[in-house]
Amino acid sequence: MTSITLSDFRAHQSEILDAAQREPVEILSRGSRRRAVVVSPEFFDRAVQALEDQTDIRGAREARNEDGQLSHEELMAELGL
Repeated sequence: MTSITLSDFRAHQSEILDAAQREPVEILSRGSRRRAVVVSPEFFDRAVQALEDQTDIRGAREARNEDGQLSHEELMAELGL
């Protein structure tokens, strides 16, 4: 991953956006504090899809582990009664 300062980003936005199409670009403030990471739209879309897939997988795994039965107290709590 390439790292640049915030002032370099301001001065060379177009070039940095071009570079972000090939690899993530880390933008640092005062030389060391991480402020942002610029990525291509394709990278972002794949990352979001992977997170959504993991959430779906986790939900399916939890659903398989449930027996589908609620106690009377759990049912009342779920219904807000």
